[in-house]
Amino acid sequence: MNAAPPRRPKAGPKAGSNEPPVRPIIVRKIIQAPHAAHHGGAWKVAYADFVTAMMAFFLLMWLLGATTEKQRKSIADYFSPTLIEMRQNSSGSDGMFGGDSITSKDNYVSRASGVGSRSLELPKDVSEVGGTDPKVVDRRRFEDLKRALQVRIDSKPGLKRLAENIRFTETREGLRIDIVDEADFSMFATATDRLSPDARDLIAEVARVAADVPNDLIVRGHTDAQPYAATAPMNNWLLSTARAEATRQALLIAGVAGPRFARIEGVADREPYVPGDRLDPRNRRMSITLGWTVAR
Repeated sequence: MNAAPPRRPKAGPKAGSNEPPVRPIIVRKIIQAPHAAHHGGAWKVAYADFVTAMMAFFLLMWLLGATTEKQRKSIADYFSPTLIEMRQNSSGSDGMFGGDSITSKDNYVSRASGVGSRSLELPKDVSEVGGTDPKVVDRRRFEDLKRALQVRIDSKPGLKRLAENIRFTETREGLRIDIVDEADFSMFATATDRLSPDARDLIAEVARVAADVPNDLIVRGHTDAQPYAATAPMNNWLLSTARAEATRQALLIAGVAGPRFARIEGVADREPYVPGDRLDPRNRRMSITLGWTVAR
């Protein structure tokens, strides 16, 4: 038997001679991920950070342009630490400006260069820091002074044991520094105005830190209530005044300028440190008060 010939597929309708050929239709199916429409939000956080940084930058540029060199220096002094140890550790000496600012004319001493022409400064004129409360500036200055004095005393073995004899009190007059007697320590020889060597060293340390601030000083002498004989040439009023003058002389010799002394007073036993016991040795003391600058 002969095999049947293969079948041919039916031909579609033939295009006419004047018609274009039939093109195939292609259908493309695109499946989107569920989160694709949101495009993410990380760029918004980056943009917000950029805008914040630019605002801070333009505020800084405006501040530099709206203030004078003197005002900028006062603001820098107000916010800068004043202890020598802190200044050396926070001057930015390893930075690109060598411990200096863009507008400053000279450098603090830095570890990088080892040189510098500006001395350690405390805020001096409260009027230069516009709108700052003078008492706030004084309190900052007093805190710096207290820390500096404590560091100096603790660093000297001969005086460290007397650190508890120095007391600090804020009063309506200013910062009062009391150097008080104890049972085993007396600033003066009995019934005289002769300072002991330890007392003279303590007063010298007070003078060295007080010499760097502009506040006026009030020196006040105190005694206990131990009476003198009626015929004695000395009494507690004379003794407290003489001791106040001896303390003033010691401060003067140690570096406090003479015009800064506002008052020298002797009040005998009228302002006891221990009111309940007027014979307590702590009532024998010297008060050195740094006055408020606003009171001038």
